[in-house]
Amino acid sequence: MPEKKAEAAFIEPMLLLRTEKLPEGPTWLVELKFDGYRALAIKDGGKVRLRSRNDKDFKGRYPAIVKALATMPGRTVIDGEIVALDPNGKPSFSLLQNYGSGGWSLHYFIFDVLILKGTDVMAEPLVKRRELLAKHVFPKLSEPIRYSPVLEGRLQDLIQSVKAQGLEGLVAKRRDSMYEPGRRSGAWQKLRVNRGQEFVIGGYTMGGSTFDALVFGYYEGGHLIYAARTRNGFTPKLRAELMRKFKPLETSKCPFANLPEKAGRWGVGLTAAKMEECRWLEPRLSCSSSWWSGPRTQPFSGAARLNGALKSSMMTGEPTWHVRKRMGCCWWNSPTSQTEVSMFQNSEVMECCCDYSII
Repeated sequence: MPEKKAEAAFIEPMLLLRTEKLPEGPTWLVELKFDGYRALAIKDGGKVRLRSRNDKDFKGRYPAIVKALATMPGRTVIDGEIVALDPNGKPSFSLLQNYGSGGWSLHYFIFDVLILKGTDVMAEPLVKRRELLAKHVFPKLSEPIRYSPVLEGRLQDLIQSVKAQGLEGLVAKRRDSMYEPGRRSGAWQKLRVNRGQEFVIGGYTMGGSTFDALVFGYYEGGHLIYAARTRNGFTPKLRAELMRKFKPLETSKCPFANLPEKAGRWGVGLTAAKMEECRWLEPRLSCSSSWWSGPRTQPFSGAARLNGALKSSMMTGEPTWHVRKRMGCCWWNSPTSQTEVSMFQNSEVMECCCDYSII
């Protein structure tokens, strides 16, 4: 095939088709699904640009990554994902959203090459493009740039491993797939093994010697948005440990940009009168959650972990819709889009897990 010359410019990323069951077999390869920001790295005329999937500039936001990409070949475009890793090496979208206010690890995982030294290679099969990436691009780069490897093993074993480690999911790609800019053809598919979302704890209300309920939210456009509050799922020991974490983070200023609000995004709102009962925290404590499918005959269970050490659990035999209602839409049973609502209602939750970590 004759070489096709091309300029190193922004190209719409190829999209992944969401599925509930990944294909497997010799015609497919599997990669880890990172919980980060998709980004294209473009080098032309000796200058590196880092662009989001919607062609927004990432250069000013992630200068360390741009600096590390300076040694990539000229007239080249590569595809990858910007990922923040917590102290345990686990991807954290919440940490990524708050990058700049902490010293956690930030990386750019690369997995494809579109233009290589002025040659368009998008029509080449995926396995060939990965060979080109591994041979001509990655050896010229160093930390924090990393290569996204192909995962070897039985698909079911990989799914169980991802579930056990609390990672987001897996991606399956046809080995012979061309790079299709802006298309969701199904040649690339994604499976979310652990469905959930990270939230940031911004305050609490008092109850007895510890707290009665946590007040939490999420970042949107750089602002912390109140979502809901919850009092469920905490043992006395966990409450005491959390209170010790809260003390040095207390502040007089409410961190939520949308309060007061009569109705929360997934639960009860927080009025001006109710805000008087709150104690506010610097938004440096995150909680993440996940859920996955299982038989409804199994009991519902929840587990909370503080810094990977403290654990508590509760067991009931309630149906999932009743658990959701009783918990007042607390974070582990609050899907965040109509698609996820449908997926949640059509599956039977077997287990939910909530992790706490200082960010």
